Amino acid sequence: MKRREEIENLTKLSDAELTDEAARLKESLFRLNFKLALGEVDAVKTVRREKKALARVQTLMRQRAGQEQAAAGK
Repeated sequence: MKRREEIENLTKLSDAELTDEAARLKESLFRLNFKLALGEVDAVKTVRREKKALARVQTLMRQRAGQEQAAAGK
């Protein structure tokens, strides 16, 4: 999936769905790092992709929180 498509799909998700996606990505990263440490998988590309996806999700969550705070402060 292209980055732009991924970002568009993430922006369509609700806050709860974003939280679930972040949890899923964290679990996936944990498992991949564990497998890499054991030498079972050579999936450096997958780890990088998962980290970037997690960063995108967290960025969207922070942006939404900032928008909510700005709206509440007005």
